[in-house]
Amino acid sequence: MDKNFLNDFPILRSKMNGHPIAYLDNGATTQKPESVVRSICGYYGGCNANPHRGVYELSVKATKAYEDARRKVAKFINASPKEIIFTKNATESLNLVAYSYGLNNLRGGDEILITIAEHHSNLVPWQRVAQATGAKLNYIYLAPDGNLLQADIDKKLSKRTKILAVTQISNVLGLVNDIKTLAAKAHEVGAVVVVDGAQSVPHIPVDVQNLDADFLAFSGHKMLSPMGIGVLYGKRKILEEMPPFLSGGDMIEYVEEQTTTYAELPQKFEAGTQNVGGAAGLSAAIDYLQGVGFDTVERIEHDLTTYAISELKKIPYVELYGCDAPNKVGIVTFNVKDVHPHDVATILDAQGVAIRAGHHCAQPLMKFLGQNSTCRASFYFYNTRRDVERLIEAIQKVRGTMHIA
Repeated sequence: MDKNFLNDFPILRSKMNGHPIAYLDNGATTQKPESVVRSICGYYGGCNANPHRGVYELSVKATKAYEDARRKVAKFINASPKEIIFTKNATESLNLVAYSYGLNNLRGGDEILITIAEHHSNLVPWQRVAQATGAKLNYIYLAPDGNLLQADIDKKLSKRTKILAVTQISNVLGLVNDIKTLAAKAHEVGAVVVVDGAQSVPHIPVDVQNLDADFLAFSGHKMLSPMGIGVLYGKRKILEEMPPFLSGGDMIEYVEEQTTTYAELPQKFEAGTQNVGGAAGLSAAIDYLQGVGFDTVERIEHDLTTYAISELKKIPYVELYGCDAPNKVGIVTFNVKDVHPHDVATILDAQGVAIRAGHHCAQPLMKFLGQNSTCRASFYFYNTRRDVERLIEAIQKVRGTMHIA
């Protein structure tokens, strides 16, 4: 029997609108275990100081906490610490790649290839790079089951392709893309591979060496750590050749009146005072997640996802999206016929069930699906079958609440 994880998450034992909470918005952010909260408080209460700048004891301790977190992240995804850049989230990480690498390496006639299922964070920056450089932005569309259309990959990935930017797991459909195979194909034509790992790193083992990704971005807050801490992994050779994204303190070697030389990796990309408390929280989150084990995470999420889909399919007025593919992780996207998703989410909220409703920062995908917005229930290992049952019970009351026959 699995551990009762609720004991580690006080917020999940509280109430929402007078009901026990069924928190099913883990795709947006996860809750934080007490061990992570303690680590953040421990940092600020015990060794808060500016890292890399002082020789006094508190600064040395802050530097150690920050760099220990970097080493832990590197080991977690099988990278070198010098290849780990701390940012504030996956969005900033992807923008760093777009502006520091994309703007400096693309020219007119080059092509950028992304998927129609990308989060805006892995789409809008590439639009801007294409507009600034004269490169062309191409899309891989989806097959009827929601997976990437192989014919598009074969046709659109060419020697003109300089960047392939792709999510490992769709934040809307929960479908897992085969990054290793895509990276191999992209490298054959000389393209650089940028992976959005925001929805994958918290849920499945990710080994950047095995994937052979050139860049991988993820956010701490989607994997139990505080908001405001993110990670960019980049291959060392590529990072060394890239100019800094931001300029200021701690990213320099020497500054003269007219010239500046930059610090070595990873400091070159970490201008200004960093979120050391967030890094300490991310370190504790990795410890907690490894204690749970990805085998457990995947097993629980698979059970909940399968159960939710099977129960939702029994409701004739519920439409499901991307729920028939086998390569699916922890996300169920749906609509209730004749009811706006925001109304669905509001009615569920009144019953203590928290889901996401809207376009999920993926408007091109919504348009491709023929929807303006959808409802999304997203699971994590601390969810239970009772959470799914409460979701189903609440959905069954929606049309009655809206007085729809």
